Amino acid sequence: MRLADDRRLAWSEWGPREGLPVLFCTGAGMSGSLGFGAECLEREHVRLIGIDRPGLGASGVDAAKSFESWTRDVGELIGARNLTRPCAVGFSQGGPFALALAAGGLVSAVAIVAGQDDLGCADLQDRLDPIVAAMIAAARADPTAFEQQIAATASAEWLWQMVVSMSAPQDRQVYEDGAFGRLYRTCLAEGFSQGAGGYARDLVNAVNEWPFALEEIAVPVRLWYGRLDASPVHSPDFGVTLARRLPNAKLTVDDDAGGSILWTRSGDILRDLIETVAAPAAPGAADGNAGRRSHVSNAG
Repeated sequence: MRLADDRRLAWSEWGPREGLPVLFCTGAGMSGSLGFGAECLEREHVRLIGIDRPGLGASGVDAAKSFESWTRDVGELIGARNLTRPCAVGFSQGGPFALALAAGGLVSAVAIVAGQDDLGCADLQDRLDPIVAAMIAAARADPTAFEQQIAATASAEWLWQMVVSMSAPQDRQVYEDGAFGRLYRTCLAEGFSQGAGGYARDLVNAVNEWPFALEEIAVPVRLWYGRLDASPVHSPDFGVTLARRLPNAKLTVDDDAGGSILWTRSGDILRDLIETVAAPAAPGAADGNAGRRSHVSNAG
């Protein structure tokens, strides 16, 4: 579709058109063409919509892309497609983009799956990998120079090798599986088809200070992490700090899963999100403080 400023916004979608709209905020450098849960979308009555963020896939470049502009773009998509009570799933670097939609009042619930945390949060500083800490410091000291450096360095192959090298053995087994691996690499190639600028801009936004307060997000947020996730750029404490900061959060940490939990537990993630949307709102949740709850489970 064409946005109000004449940029192109593209997406991929699966499942019944009348199903519950689930806006999929993809991981780093990914187009929206690699979905999840294909085997259960019809059964669970879910319309999965994988959006190409600006500069990725077939969506037009937005050199000034921010969480605020992303929220406006998605608001236009929701209106144009008449999506009723959509919710969102954010995977990896897509986590903060999904939370931005919640902060903007666009979605009724969010699932963050192996999501990137607010890596500048004071409570996480002693847990950060030194390389990640240095990256955050560089990005915050001079965002423009950092973005230019990443845009000149990154590529689909570079990011693929990074994902694989940072993954635990069971995640590599998922990612390097013949059919799945080809789909993942295709979606990265699509993500970088206009160059690395879209990815670089996303990274700068994700590692700098987020322009919304997690403590003010009142909609339900479901956090899913795998205890075996070896990525240093997801959440150093597997979502514990995120769950504490969000007013209405439930955290599930699967002891037997890794960062690929989005694909190994797709059905559970979608069913939990559906039940969350269907459940009555917690009393007082609208004020962003009452009804606070955080639950940690170790699911096998």
